[in-house]
Amino acid sequence: MAVTELPPDGTSSVFVEAAEQLRSLTFRSDFAVREIPAPAGLAPDALALAGDVRPDESGTDSPYGTGRFILLHDPDEPEPWGGAWRIVCFAQAPLEAEIGIDPLLADVAWSWLTDALASRGAGHHSASGTATKTLSKGFGSLAVHGDGAQIELRASWSPDAPFGPHVEAWAELVCMLAGLPPGSEGIAVFGARRSVGD
Repeated sequence: MAVTELPPDGTSSVFVEAAEQLRSLTFRSDFAVREIPAPAGLAPDALALAGDVRPDESGTDSPYGTGRFILLHDPDEPEPWGGAWRIVCFAQAPLEAEIGIDPLLADVAWSWLTDALASRGAGHHSASGTATKTLSKGFGSLAVHGDGAQIELRASWSPDAPFGPHVEAWAELVCMLAGLPPGSEGIAVFGARRSVGD
């Protein structure tokens, strides 16, 4: 599935070329990607993508897993970036409560991102991020939902070109968190909560 794009807005030519490269990418059929408005003020040029695992009919609000990917460009090369480009990404998915208490869960989520980048030859430096586990318990009218858990990964890094492999690594991460490893296209996902690696 190709990226659904927003109209161009007169950004720098080097960034337009990079953005067109990302817009030409296709993804597995059970991962819907669309272009969304980029956050203002992060960089002179920015492109933002949203991805949802098996979204509902409107194409958003997936109960299985969701993510955001932002490519930033600043020709002034901010010192923390160590270059003119920066990627910021976000991925989250619900889990079974028993998996949410696994002390290695955050480390596993981070390793899925770094492994996905490495497997695609997506060179990068100055990486940073956080992995957050959230446990929840319903009360009152929400008690029927029982206990739940969620994993959320936020990361950023300074990428080497080309940028397509970085987007592909992000897409793999979102699908992995949702229980859909590479090669699992078309395999059923039962319910919104599942175990890591199911």
